[in-house]
Amino acid sequence: MKEPVYSRVLLKLSGEILATKNGFGIDPGRANFLAREIKSIHTLGVGIGLIIGAGNILRGTQAANRGMERVTGDYLGMLATIMNAISVQDALEQEGCETRTLSAINITQIAEPYIRRRALRHLEKGRIVIVAGGTGNPFFTTDSAAALRAKELNAEIVIKGTKVDGVYSEDPKKNPNAIKYEEISYTKVLEDNLRVMDLTAITLCKENHIPIQVFNISKSGRLKQLILGAKIGTLVSE
Repeated sequence: MKEPVYSRVLLKLSGEILATKNGFGIDPGRANFLAREIKSIHTLGVGIGLIIGAGNILRGTQAANRGMERVTGDYLGMLATIMNAISVQDALEQEGCETRTLSAINITQIAEPYIRRRALRHLEKGRIVIVAGGTGNPFFTTDSAAALRAKELNAEIVIKGTKVDGVYSEDPKKNPNAIKYEEISYTKVLEDNLRVMDLTAITLCKENHIPIQVFNISKSGRLKQLILGAKIGTLVSE
């Protein structure tokens, strides 16, 4: 049997993956699917830090565009990430995985405070660490949180699971002739303003030499294949 390519990863999932058919809210069936995919690499002995976005519930920028103060919208978005984290934690535990949710916003009834040493200790004990609440600060996305926590938790790579199968030169929905990249540099992403992750996240990963793998997690088995070395999606690196 093949050995995993990575021993510790930061898995960043888009909130939209959890959405119901109408594109909003939390579908327990989707949470169960994600739990099975995550378990498939956890059983290989891979250490997992997990961050989930909030696009299925509320984005701070969207709320701001509709008249809400940006800071207020961002804090509501952080609360939404906690809702998503707890739903996936429940699904993972039903699959028999030991987990801990650590939040950058204090909400001690359902999650531990995010403390780096505590998170590292949980990883050392083989637990899946779900990090919620973003960075705990407004104006920073969950992409930025993923890049930051990847460095803090000594992850070897940020794996971004979305509904898109990689990074394209343009939006493939708008231009069917858009070019898909198998590999691309951080510099190219920044220069072309490609929507892989936000610019802060890309810059953080670039400065800390943390590669980013973008792939479609909605296809069953892809995450495990990727961890075992298959070339899936797009790799962003030096």
